[in-house]
Amino acid sequence: MTSKTLRKTIGYSLMVFLIFLIISGLSYYIITIIQKKNNLMDIGEYSPKSTLVVNENKVYKSKFPFIDVHSHHWDMPIQDLSKLVSEMDSLNMAYLINLSGSGLATFFGKQDLMEKNLTSSIKNVKENFPKRFGVFFNINFNRIDDEDFKGNTTLLINDAVKQGAIGLKVYKNLGLNLRDSKGKRVPVDDERLSFIWEECAKLNIPVLIHSGEPKAFFDPIDKFNERWLHAREKPNSFRSSDQYPPFEKVMLEQYNMFRKHPKTMFINAHFGWYANDLKKLSKILDELKNVNVEFGAVINELGRQPRAAKNFFIKYQDRILFGKDIYKKDEYYIYFRVLETSDEYIQYYRKRHGLWRLYGMGLPDVVLKKIYHENALKMFPSIDRSLFN
Repeated sequence: MTSKTLRKTIGYSLMVFLIFLIISGLSYYIITIIQKKNNLMDIGEYSPKSTLVVNENKVYKSKFPFIDVHSHHWDMPIQDLSKLVSEMDSLNMAYLINLSGSGLATFFGKQDLMEKNLTSSIKNVKENFPKRFGVFFNINFNRIDDEDFKGNTTLLINDAVKQGAIGLKVYKNLGLNLRDSKGKRVPVDDERLSFIWEECAKLNIPVLIHSGEPKAFFDPIDKFNERWLHAREKPNSFRSSDQYPPFEKVMLEQYNMFRKHPKTMFINAHFGWYANDLKKLSKILDELKNVNVEFGAVINELGRQPRAAKNFFIKYQDRILFGKDIYKKDEYYIYFRVLETSDEYIQYYRKRHGLWRLYGMGLPDVVLKKIYHENALKMFPSIDRSLFN
């Protein structure tokens, strides 16, 4: 091909590409005009300003000092904790538990780095704010088929507790996508892990476990799924049936694990994803006395059923802990408002978690105190009681 022919080819290609861009731009512009003319918009853009006039009692500080048993601070080994403590003080948060003590290395099976992160996190806390933070450790389950898995893991658990860790956090990969050396999914109640729960029982430390996802994340993504917007914004959150087990199977495995280890204290994260089915959760709690719950990331489920949720909180007031999950200061305000007030039609801070408004439960003080700190103090005897005077 001569240089002249090459130039013509390149010029022709550029012209075609330019025409394509112009047509695409015009098409997009025309579609936008038509949508605007017909008052069409994406559901994610729809943000109506309510005309409802009701009392608002916004709460920026909890009525009683509280313990957040479910928080994640991945940079705790090197974090300047003073800013965090200042924010905690403004919220009336007396104590925070970092469940991610072993760091992000847990997800990559980097055992040495996990141990280093845990040691550094605990050291940072002890040297700066020993009364304000608790640290959980994590376990690398990828080594489940290693010959020395049981022995090494038992040593790891004991060493973590000796250093000052106050509990074990189990991530959701167990039961969903964690696989053994043969490529088989590791169920939540796998017998190869039983020694871990028993060792925690011996050491009298709780196991906070997150299993599965919300029920809607396992359902078809269609017009009937109330988390459709979440699926569009965060598609990787959903669990298709061709890659993951059904929701009911994962929950049953978790239930079996709780039942088989009655001496182990379990904290079922996110209300066990049954905040939308409190009757089911009631049956579990009635049968399994070693199980407690925390409501991280599910206040939106509780706030849309305030009467049923209030009855549940009163009935199980000795077994519910305060948990938030992702740490963000201004998001705590909604938790306080739903727990403490009787406000109506409260706007939640994250639309994809549900296109509905919340209502306050107006819990009595005796219940609030238990949920905010009294229940956690019973579970974690190392926490300084003077913080709650």
